[in-house]
Amino acid sequence: QAAWCELPSRVLLVLTSQRGVQMYDADGSTMVFWHALDVPELPAAHSVFARGIAAAGGRFICVGTSFGAVLVFDIPPKGSNVTLSEVLEQHRDPITDIAAEQGQAPDGAGDLVTADDCGTLCLWSSGEEFTLLGKIPGSGCTCSSVALWNGIVAAGYGNGQIRLWEAGSGRIRAQLGAHARWIYALDLAPLTGKLLSAAEDSFVHVWKLSRDRDTDDIEVQHCHAECVTDTQVCGARFCDPAGDTFAVTGYDLSEILCY
Repeated sequence: QAAWCELPSRVLLVLTSQRGVQMYDADGSTMVFWHALDVPELPAAHSVFARGIAAAGGRFICVGTSFGAVLVFDIPPKGSNVTLSEVLEQHRDPITDIAAEQGQAPDGAGDLVTADDCGTLCLWSSGEEFTLLGKIPGSGCTCSSVALWNGIVAAGYGNGQIRLWEAGSGRIRAQLGAHARWIYALDLAPLTGKLLSAAEDSFVHVWKLSRDRDTDDIEVQHCHAECVTDTQVCGARFCDPAGDTFAVTGYDLSEILCY
């Protein structure tokens, strides 16, 4: 995976692979930091890799691993003195995705969510030490992608469902039969609460999340569906904070399609 991590003092390009974690300046010209993964001496039944990237707490970058651990790197305002400050060990399965709060978290809600291959979600509060606030057990179906906005956790699963949870209480608030196949990407537009979902079924959907002002219930509105013909969509992102444009790509596609 690759992601730009925006911190108040700097922007880093973070790459994850089977070998470890690389951090570059935003233009990719200079490698700032390299963290190698510990490869077991005996061949393991599962491959070793890093996956899931998110900036959190104003100065940290969190990266998941195939061991189920989340590596927390403390990023200095400038220079290359990046340190591994903490390892979060609550997952038993490989990390699939990590998301940080993109809106305003309600009181008591975490600002980081981590997901794994078994569908388990962990909610964290970032700080000098990260605090586990809650754990949503998985049902055996992979949670392939997560997003976090205004205390709402949006999780996409291998069975094509999107589930919405409260980041504070861990309660499920909505379940959508969004796709016919595996969901590969979710993205949130922080200014508007638009949610983008893309899956193997060649469809890309745009949803709108909101909260009822009177009851504080989570409401979901379907805004748009786009079929990328004969393409197993594997990546999708909004191109602006308001969610007015988005880009998608597929497994065997050498192009990025913009809508």
